[in-house]
Amino acid sequence: MNNLDGHKSLTYAASGVDIEAGEAAVSKIREKVQATFSREVISDIGGFAGMFAPNLSGIADPVLVSSTDGVGTKAMVAKWAGKYDSIGIDLVAMCVDDLVCTGARPLFMLDYISIGKLDPSHIEQLVSGIAAGCQVAGTSLIGGEMAEHPGVMKEGDFDLAGFAVGLADRGRIWGSHRVKLGDRLIGLASPNLRSNGFSLARAALFGDMAENGIKELGTSPNWNDSGKSLFEILLEPSVIYSAAISSIADRESISSCAHITGGGLVGNLPRSLPEKMGAEIDLSLVEIPGIYTDIKQAGSISDEEMYRVFNMGVGMVLAVNEKSERKVRDHLEGHSIQTFALGEVVDNGGEIRIA
Repeated sequence: MNNLDGHKSLTYAASGVDIEAGEAAVSKIREKVQATFSREVISDIGGFAGMFAPNLSGIADPVLVSSTDGVGTKAMVAKWAGKYDSIGIDLVAMCVDDLVCTGARPLFMLDYISIGKLDPSHIEQLVSGIAAGCQVAGTSLIGGEMAEHPGVMKEGDFDLAGFAVGLADRGRIWGSHRVKLGDRLIGLASPNLRSNGFSLARAALFGDMAENGIKELGTSPNWNDSGKSLFEILLEPSVIYSAAISSIADRESISSCAHITGGGLVGNLPRSLPEKMGAEIDLSLVEIPGIYTDIKQAGSISDEEMYRVFNMGVGMVLAVNEKSERKVRDHLEGHSIQTFALGEVVDNGGEIRIA
């Protein structure tokens, strides 16, 4: 078809956006998304908005809690490896584990995928990971968006972001206002990088290598006698803590909760403590994943910088009253989450002192 000037008419597909590919992608992910629906979901995939009718029984003063996040430059590692089925789990973890720091129960999520060229199988892998993460977290994936950005992003480039909503009871919200001197600090183990610090990790491990060299190094088997390739280690999905934490029966035993993401312990723990209170931390019992040693050595990175950027094996910290410490730890370990006794809350002017 030609336009009035005799030139061939442009189409959306010719400009780089494939509507049929988008429809095919939706078809591939429909069942996976529907599998995350709780009874409170009253809409279906394909509508203009997701609808959720929360059960408010037992909640005296309901408060909606929201959070948003992405997977950052871990997406680049997934692209290099050609493996996209795990970073969706990271997306869920980053969103719902922020929510749970308030004591909220995650209710539902939405995702946003921006991509240079839409490939239905690529989208299927990404959303499969998100759906798997939602099932672990006990939250519903009730909507999302896929957007092709030709001319802005190259073919193969993509970004992944999400938004989560939870529900809390105002009188039971956790936070710094509940923390008392002497509260015990429980660390929840993180066996990998989760989704934080990947810009520094990539710079240290791959430097200025060309993409072919990166792929060769990343796919070589048995990285540092680990039995896995470097890409496999870097793409290990985040632990999702929210379900185990949300199911703690004695909610009053928890004072506050800190999600240890970018900024490490020193950057995130103060966010969960009163302004004048700090913490004495003993990391001698924490198992630091070997990948951190690899990153430190490859980049000649100082200990201070490592602890400022990465979680260094501690993905979450709970402040609990002394009498409840053992019970809370037993509960979490019963949900397959390793815990550490990290120390306690002290009156030291707000410093985080790490031994």
